[in-house]
Amino acid sequence: MISGIPASPGIVFGKALLFKEKKIKINLKKISKKNINIEIKKFFQAREKSKKQLKEIQHQAKKKFGKEKASIFDSHILILEDEELEKEIISLIKKKFITSDYAVEKIVQEQITSLEKLQDEYLKNRAIDIRDIGNRLLKNLLNIPIIDLNNIQKKIILITKDLTPSQTAQMNFKKILGFITDLGGKTSHTSIMARSLEIPAIVGTGNITKKINNNDYIILNSINNEIIINPSKKQITQFKIIQEKNFKKQKKLISLKNIQAITKDGKKIKIGANIGNYADTIGSKKYGAECIGLYRTEFLFMGRNNFPSEEEQFLAYKKVAQKMNGKHIIIRTMDIGGDKNLSYMNFPKEENPFLGWRAIRVSIDKIKILHDQIKAILRASAFGKFKIMFPMIISIEEIHFLKNELQKIKKKLKKNKINFDEKIELGIMIETPSSAIISKYLAKEVDFFSIGTNDLTQYTLAVDRGNEIISDLYQPMSPAVLYLIKKVIKESHKKNKWTGICGELASNEQAISLLIGMGIDELSMSSISIPIIKNIIRKISFKKAKILAKKVLQKSTVSEIKTLLNKFNTEHHLL
Repeated sequence: MISGIPASPGIVFGKALLFKEKKIKINLKKISKKNINIEIKKFFQAREKSKKQLKEIQHQAKKKFGKEKASIFDSHILILEDEELEKEIISLIKKKFITSDYAVEKIVQEQITSLEKLQDEYLKNRAIDIRDIGNRLLKNLLNIPIIDLNNIQKKIILITKDLTPSQTAQMNFKKILGFITDLGGKTSHTSIMARSLEIPAIVGTGNITKKINNNDYIILNSINNEIIINPSKKQITQFKIIQEKNFKKQKKLISLKNIQAITKDGKKIKIGANIGNYADTIGSKKYGAECIGLYRTEFLFMGRNNFPSEEEQFLAYKKVAQKMNGKHIIIRTMDIGGDKNLSYMNFPKEENPFLGWRAIRVSIDKIKILHDQIKAILRASAFGKFKIMFPMIISIEEIHFLKNELQKIKKKLKKNKINFDEKIELGIMIETPSSAIISKYLAKEVDFFSIGTNDLTQYTLAVDRGNEIISDLYQPMSPAVLYLIKKVIKESHKKNKWTGICGELASNEQAISLLIGMGIDELSMSSISIPIIKNIIRKISFKKAKILAKKVLQKSTVSEIKTLLNKFNTEHHLL
């Protein structure tokens, strides 16, 4: 039995698919003159195989995402068939007496290097396409299997070292029963995506990829943090009984979907869902979300080869608005950078990407991205109740700049007689210590705050939340983090503004009584967590929760705080 960090609840059974990229080893040995034609033939065969693969991927993409998005593979096929590329590779094999894989690697790398030196953004992005195509060609030359996560045919449990957000965005989730990874934590984007899609997941196992083979039969029990490889029939039977009990418990909790989250003494807490796309709104309805507390728009920008147009964004946002039928939607502008890069955007190499060019900094520097997105949101606001939220704010100056840009766009839309909500509310993410500390001033400038506790914890404690070596230091219950949360709530209430939490702390069952006692107005989370949190809130006395919060905020250590919370939750039968 193996364990890790339970990231998304559930129990599933199935065969393992090991997504492990095999290292490409180039054959550097010289070939004899008689083998030249053999190597050239190998090149043509690998190219043909690559072309067939790309056409199949394009066919699948067309069915899933439509003709426009699938058309990106036309350019990939054209690059593969490029006559100049073919001539250079064949010439190198003939002149230098080298293998076809060595020739491909050499020519492809030369093209990438020359493109990366150019100033033109479009041509720089072509280097990414060529690298991708070159890797596919090399793998086919060397008979290295290519696992296409978008084209999985059978239902599997995915086993991998880690998953980038862009890989996750491209997956065929209908075929993935669950995730197990070597790396990652509860707040990693793989974990957040798994919860959003209600896919059971255990992350941060350390070395699961070395212990599981393809087609091993797996029991993934992320409720009790258990992974069992090739279980006995008795174990399978036992876990199917546990699975059935868990299913009945979930069904009972879902019956709370239409009940409001009100404490025993009448304090109302708004419960929202965090979503990444339209499909997530289905889960939000199923589990009884009262609103969308966080719409992560960056997922619209990922898993593709170019920026979504204003029109494309407008249609996506409008669709969500229509589905939510008048319930408010807090739409966060593109939060790219850190661990969420775009393949078609040239990100600088940074020593500390989480402290670098990310989130609102990218939008301010690339003003067209911001303008297109704001225009699309405003246009969509004519069809639903949107609130705009900017991520990673650290200063009043940023707010002044963004409000000014918003006014410019509003004027243009008015001039063109385009309908939008002229009173659309504006909020910010509080996810840096600086924004929490100056929340007194920020509250004058905006309509609401939403605390991103994942990053607020990371930045306050100087702990990389994706680093397993120091994962024990990542403590959202730290007195430092809790002090900042309380300060933000207090300052917003002084200015008659409201504060929500959209980070993972919002669905932390142990912390709910504390957050209620601190005066939080809204909690937003993965849809699957909503019924459990509603159930806890309905058992809480707001009066007693306030006394608990006062006691907690006087404690100086995480252990003291956790002891107090455990005692309170046990005494009041909350968990």
